[in-house]
Amino acid sequence: MANTVNTRELAAELLMAVEKDEGFSSDLVRGTLNKYDYLDRRDKAFLKRLTEGCLEKQIYLDFILNQYSNTPVKKMKPLIRAILRSGLYQILFMEQVPDRAAIHEAVNLAGRRNFVNLKGFVNGVLRSAAAAKEHGTPPEPSKEDLTQYWSVTHSIPVWLVEKWRRELGDQLTEGMLDAFEKPQPVTIRLREFMSAEERGELLSQMAAQGVEISPHPYLPYACRLTRLEGVHRLPGYSQGLFAVQDASSMLCVEAADIRPGDFVLDVCAAPGGKACLAADRTGPEGRVLARDVSDIKLSAVEENAGRLQIDWLQVQLWDALVYDESMEGKADVVLADLPCSGLGILGKKQDIRYHVTSESLTELQQLQRQILAVVSRYVKPGGTLVYSTCTIDPLENEDNRAYITDELGLTPESIEEYLPEQLRRESAKDGYIQLIPGQDDCDGFFISRFRKNAGNNNI
Repeated sequence: MANTVNTRELAAELLMAVEKDEGFSSDLVRGTLNKYDYLDRRDKAFLKRLTEGCLEKQIYLDFILNQYSNTPVKKMKPLIRAILRSGLYQILFMEQVPDRAAIHEAVNLAGRRNFVNLKGFVNGVLRSAAAAKEHGTPPEPSKEDLTQYWSVTHSIPVWLVEKWRRELGDQLTEGMLDAFEKPQPVTIRLREFMSAEERGELLSQMAAQGVEISPHPYLPYACRLTRLEGVHRLPGYSQGLFAVQDASSMLCVEAADIRPGDFVLDVCAAPGGKACLAADRTGPEGRVLARDVSDIKLSAVEENAGRLQIDWLQVQLWDALVYDESMEGKADVVLADLPCSGLGILGKKQDIRYHVTSESLTELQQLQRQILAVVSRYVKPGGTLVYSTCTIDPLENEDNRAYITDELGLTPESIEEYLPEQLRRESAKDGYIQLIPGQDDCDGFFISRFRKNAGNNNI
């Protein structure tokens, strides 16, 4: 049965699905791998790398293809475009695949999908690219226009490169673009109830499976893992001894300074990393209410909480835009990690870069403000609001911080004492930090903390 599945054809179909905006690549790839779970693990790894690699390098691949094709990539049939991108990616970036095999499979796939008349075209374009690579003469964009050069070499849309150069400067922008292309380790949070000896034993068991482990420089309970086949197979996973969570997400909870017995409301909780860490901090004598807008998203929260055996974490279907009178002034801490553009996690979700627009950033800012106007009312007098996003965008971050202060009347509070030594920047004293890949050892994240004054009803 497995022999009837062509992984290159599956990759082409996934690329077309992403292009048609049928979902994020991570969800589509996961769904496909689950559907074809009987495939050999090497075939699964090949499919995952090929699909994600084509998305990560798409602009660069298109630049190369346009040098050898009389038809611009954007005018090609979607399937032919996908076949050429995947074939070229194998030629340029997958050393274990012989060039002739990549070309042969691409040509056959075009014929099998009723594009027999274009088999010669596919063959010619890919052979030209392979020959240029073989002779060490692949085409390169001009460095005279640095924005265009970085756009092509890092496969980031021109407008985003322009935006970051303007807002961050060239040094931070280049470092961030480089960081997005580096392999992304898996970061885990070891449960804090474990002793040092128990943590050491668990990590030794992981290492015995060939996993490479390094302590995270920011948090004593965080580790970074590489060379693993899947977290589900790791020792301690089913027992709930660790959670998969980026350090930036952990720092959000650190900034909230959650205490035992607190009531914490996480208004957009999926997949549940922050809510589960918050529950570990409140303990059974406290309460965490994790809300989200869809059953599918909440199922991830329930799964994580169940595996970690956190009985005092309650999950509830709720749209954060809808005001809940019963929550008025009740929460010690409100965690508001709101829907955002996701520009800080391009290294993990490659296709975000092709869907975000300058118009969508403005729309997201307005959505975030509508949610903030509602959920800030749930903070009790003297309580804490932590607003965060996984993006690098002043509209969604610094501008919304000003909105919370100026329009909602909450008071910024320093987060310096909650951050590791390496991150104690001047902005932390003012109650916020912008984390940037390349500069910082984590995802791109914005974290800000506010105190609600007595008598403030945010009306």
